[in-house]
Amino acid sequence: MLRFLYLLPALSVLAPSLAAAAERPQMVIVSFDGAHDNALWDRSRALAGRTGAHFTYFLSCTFLMNADAKKAYQAPGQKKGRSNVGFARSEGEIRTRLNHLWAAHLEGHEIGSHGCGHFDGKDWTKADWAQEFRTFRTTLANAWKGAGAADREPAQWQDFARNGIHGFRAPYLAAGKPLVDAEREDGLTYDASLVTRGPMLPREQDGIIHFGLPLIPEGPAAKPVVAMDYNLFVRHSVGIENKARSAEFEERALAAYRAAFEAQYAGQRIPLQLGFHFVEMNGGAYWRALDRFVTEVCGKPDVACVTYSQAIEKLHPAKGESAAGTSAF
Repeated sequence: MLRFLYLLPALSVLAPSLAAAAERPQMVIVSFDGAHDNALWDRSRALAGRTGAHFTYFLSCTFLMNADAKKAYQAPGQKKGRSNVGFARSEGEIRTRLNHLWAAHLEGHEIGSHGCGHFDGKDWTKADWAQEFRTFRTTLANAWKGAGAADREPAQWQDFARNGIHGFRAPYLAAGKPLVDAEREDGLTYDASLVTRGPMLPREQDGIIHFGLPLIPEGPAAKPVVAMDYNLFVRHSVGIENKARSAEFEERALAAYRAAFEAQYAGQRIPLQLGFHFVEMNGGAYWRALDRFVTEVCGKPDVACVTYSQAIEKLHPAKGESAAGTSAF
């Protein structure tokens, strides 16, 4: 079951005036959880190349583990060798995935962390999260060698593994203070695990910048739904694959993305975040809707389809903090 927290500051405090909004681009932040299926790596990078978009890929590190690493991996509270999302099936598959990761990095996309085994960390301690973060960093650093391709490892890979991962999205959006404390200790800049009532500007709290996927109106009744493909999948077909209605679900998803975008593009221009998985659901309805949406909007005047880190750069976070320890962007 998906759980989420709301980021609750008043919109009137966060949102700029319409006059101020018109002076900056409408940002669209598209992210992918898992980042494993190599065919979808091909597809997403091709989409970005056609449209000039930059994406954020939240990688699950079990998809870089060879057989030995798989046997040794132990998430907090779990037996060794367990993962909720599986592991890489071969070293050849890992090598292909590593080539995608590095090429995407060079193309200006962002690689973020989704942890490793996609376990629910709602009850994890700071030490538990820190353990999972260490495993992620170590797996990333050792990936080329583990896949039998040490001689093909890019010269800058180790620096990338140490310093190039800036953001995290928790599996099941299971955020909380222990996670934030561990993120700060790990050197992460931002967290993208929240859900907000609608598009909201990010907030900095306790040294971490917090982003939230918004609730957006969807369907004939305009009922709010989390702006993520899985949530649409559950809304449309109760989480059961229904390819016969794929075209209908595609149109509904696209209409929801368009409406959420237009509300901000013509209004306060708060960044619009949309989340996806490296899994096609309901016959690929949501990936097709994404393709059409990105193709439509990323070339519009004053629109920037950016990564989370690029959004942070454009927003220029305020340096001052309130008495509550929170600063708005």
